[in-house]
Amino acid sequence: MITVNIHEAKTKFSKLLSRVEGGEEIIVAKAGKPIARIIPLPQKVKKRKPGSAKERVVLKESFFEPLPESMLKEFEK
Repeated sequence: MITVNIHEAKTKFSKLLSRVEGGEEIIVAKAGKPIARIIPLPQKVKKRKPGSAKERVVLKESFFEPLPESMLKEFEK
């Protein structure tokens, strides 16, 4: 990780982006105080696979039974 001031970041922006593309993180500072971080975006987003949780989530029959009156009253507060 390197730190550059705003002026350097503006002048060498393309080169800095190339470094970020290579996996580096760049901190941009103003008067020596960090104000921003440039980081690479994830290249590959995992696609969701339908049915991947099949048979992992099991609902008991009691899930479908009505809630007790005392609990229903709690929702009304």
